Amino acid sequence: MRHLRQVMGVALATMTLATGAVAQEDPIKIALVHGLSGSSLEAYSKQTQTGFEMGIEYATGGTNIVKGHPIELIVKDTQFKPDVARAVLAEAYGDDEVLLAVGATSSGVTKGMLPIAAEYEKLLIVEPAVADSLTGPDSNRYVFKTSRNSSMDMQAQAIALKPDETLFVATLAEDYAFGRDGIAAFKSALEGTGATLVDEEYVPQGTADFTAATERMFNALKDKDGRKVILVYVAGVGDAPGKIQAMDPGRYGIDISMGGNILPVLPTYKRFPGMEGAVYYYYEAYDNPINTWLVEEHMKRFESPPDFFTAGGMAAALAVVKAIETADSLETEDLIAAMEGMSWDTPKGEMTFRPEDHQALQSMVHFKIRVDDTVDWAIPDLVRIIEPAEMDIPIGRTND
Repeated sequence: MRHLRQVMGVALATMTLATGAVAQEDPIKIALVHGLSGSSLEAYSKQTQTGFEMGIEYATGGTNIVKGHPIELIVKDTQFKPDVARAVLAEAYGDDEVLLAVGATSSGVTKGMLPIAAEYEKLLIVEPAVADSLTGPDSNRYVFKTSRNSSMDMQAQAIALKPDETLFVATLAEDYAFGRDGIAAFKSALEGTGATLVDEEYVPQGTADFTAATERMFNALKDKDGRKVILVYVAGVGDAPGKIQAMDPGRYGIDISMGGNILPVLPTYKRFPGMEGAVYYYYEAYDNPINTWLVEEHMKRFESPPDFFTAGGMAAALAVVKAIETADSLETEDLIAAMEGMSWDTPKGEMTFRPEDHQALQSMVHFKIRVDDTVDWAIPDLVRIIEPAEMDIPIGRTND
């Protein structure tokens, strides 16, 4: 596929994916609304965009045309600011007349975008933001979420920790929607298992010094009899696990647990051989035709395997194409009717949009860290796939 041309402005870039002869039908415009400047999470946005482009390619057999319509992507930069995100999403729906939008990267930023979808009565596909609240009471019927949510992260993490009455846990998270929703979901996952949550620590986004929070967690855990774990649920920079490890939790018999991360972060996991946890996707964990294609093509084009936000972007694109193909028309109401309860195949297996709140139910990966000196990063070896039916994911939005 020829290289895609991209023109980037402060908050707008337009990308046309149609190739070959001029299509007979008008293009279908899709906005990718992501943070592309101003945060370390920019890598997540770039992976998502790559995955989305590859997903459109795969789903259309390389034509980038659906029902005779070429797909045109319009890329907008939220700058990781809620006010900017709202403005560029409104611009996409109004001035650019996109059929739907996909985004955004930060849960806090994405939450501010939800009312814009309702105002314009157009679809917003949430990818890759995670927080449960994005399909919660403040969401609306125009929002569908292909990304996993905090409950999936934490229920899978709880399964990996094998919770019982011998387990004592302290948690560390950032003080915003992603962190708060994640720990709330983890607490819910522990209910009825006999495990005890002894301390919750929340730090501002971008925190680099975790000393005080770590000391409080040590004090809450050190005198407990049983398995003692600090669960780290922090996105972005700061290296919270490494800084906690440097304070020697082992002297109190305390272990560190955390979910998986993107490949550039996994070299830091070499400090935690044997650690078990859960992750959304790892390229070696899934054996299906879509994932095989994604891995092989990504290796050819980028000389590296796809990361988990790449898989997420592809899953969103595959959902969009199936919805367009199966809907009676391109009207929003017909798209909603097609998507509610819709199942589709992705690099990580089948996903299904739950009709009640439009969250995509999906599998997770239980891993165990293995260190191989010939591999740059720690390897999250597959223990097993945690299927959607094993997780009791709370229903968020129930109103129409």
